[in-house]
Amino acid sequence: MRKNFMILVAAAMLLGTGLMSCERDDDNSSSSSSSSVGGGNGGGDNGGGSNSGGQTSARWVDLGLPSGLLWAECNVGASSPEDYGNYYAWGETTTKSVYNWNTYCHSNGDSDQLTKYCNVSNYGYNDYMDNLTILQPGDDVATVNMGSEWRTPTMEEWQELIDNTQMARTMQNGVYGIRYIASNGQSLFMPAAGYRWGGDICYAGERGNYWTSSLYPYAPLYAWYFGFLVDGQNVYGHFDRFVGFSVRAVRTSLE
Repeated sequence: MRKNFMILVAAAMLLGTGLMSCERDDDNSSSSSSSSVGGGNGGGDNGGGSNSGGQTSARWVDLGLPSGLLWAECNVGASSPEDYGNYYAWGETTTKSVYNWNTYCHSNGDSDQLTKYCNVSNYGYNDYMDNLTILQPGDDVATVNMGSEWRTPTMEEWQELIDNTQMARTMQNGVYGIRYIASNGQSLFMPAAGYRWGGDICYAGERGNYWTSSLYPYAPLYAWYFGFLVDGQNVYGHFDRFVGFSVRAVRTSLE
């Protein structure tokens, strides 16, 4: 049964108060051994291979989704499915030590001083607007780091994943996370990597927070994200673009 999007948004709003601060630092270490996806040459349900221009090779999982979308096996910057990988502000392609508006590359230091991805003049630097609402390839860390065939999924593509899989909370090689299980028998593990706020790593082992490529259109200081709690609750929401979330890449073709 298709999940009600507005219920998911409401749940995310309730979760938001917990995201507004970082109660403690969590260790970002995770073991890496066996993979959740077997080997392949890209012609079957599972695949692997090198990227054109990417920094590392990436493997994909075919969940039999209606769109045919293929999901990367690991987070951007990770070497295994249970590896947390890196944390990125929305629209940034490198990591950093502090995540706030002062260090955010698409702002002049505050939420109403945006210099890119702004469709409401009140949020733009000197009333700047460009009406961009989806990450461009040069600002998409999946594309920049993994190759032109990869990108960050849109909000609608995250919804497709949720609607066409069963979610199970689990632990893989000692790492807490969520497994999305498709009817074709394939599955996708996502670690609860938490997020970066300021100089801290928050809620690692408790929450997973993953950027979409979609700007929140009503207040462009925010972008849409997908998340989960390890108790098995899916959440959607919009959040400040400067925060460091995980990124899981997708590709639409094996060409």
